[in-house]
Amino acid sequence: MIIGTRGEIAMMGDWFILHFTENEGMAFGMKFGGEFGKIILSVFRIIAISAIGWYLIKIILQKEPFGLVLSIALIFAGAMGNIIDSAFYGMIFSESTFHEAARMFPEEGGYSNFLHGKVVDMLYFPVINGYYPSWLPLWGGNEFIFFRPVFNIADSSITVGVFILILFQKRFFKK
Repeated sequence: MIIGTRGEIAMMGDWFILHFTENEGMAFGMKFGGEFGKIILSVFRIIAISAIGWYLIKIILQKEPFGLVLSIALIFAGAMGNIIDSAFYGMIFSESTFHEAARMFPEEGGYSNFLHGKVVDMLYFPVINGYYPSWLPLWGGNEFIFFRPVFNIADSSITVGVFILILFQKRFFKK
C-alpha cells in the first residue's frame, strides 16, 4: 500500500487506487443547475427509487426470473445508497478542502442541509496509462488513461444491474 502525493492510496500497484472525491451532482461529477437543481435532482431520485422499489416488489410477487429480480435489486440498492449519501453526508460532515479532509460530526455542524450533500466516490482503476500517438489529430501526444472515472460501490451496483438487464433482456422479457 502506497500513499501518493494527493492523498491517494495505491492498493495494488498502479491499477487500483483509493482516491477520495466528493461528487456534487450526477454521474461523473456533472452538475445540474446549482442549489435549485440539486433539489430537483434529489426529488427525482426519490421518485425513481420509489418506482424501482414498487417494481421490485411486483416482480418478486409475480415470481419473475431470479436474474431480473437480482438486476433490479442491484439498481435499487445502488440508487438508495447514493440518495442516502446525498441526503445526509452534508449534515454530518464538515466541508473538505484540498488541504483538509472532512470531519465527522463537527461542532459547528455539517456543511449543508438535508438533500444538499455530496456523494463520496473513492474507487479508481486507471488500468492503462499512456499517451496518444503523436500522428493522431486533436489528441496526439496527450495523456491517455483508460477507465478514468472515480466511483463508489453504489455506482458499481447500478452498473452491474443495468448490464445484467442488457445482457439477458430477451430471457427476462419474453412477453
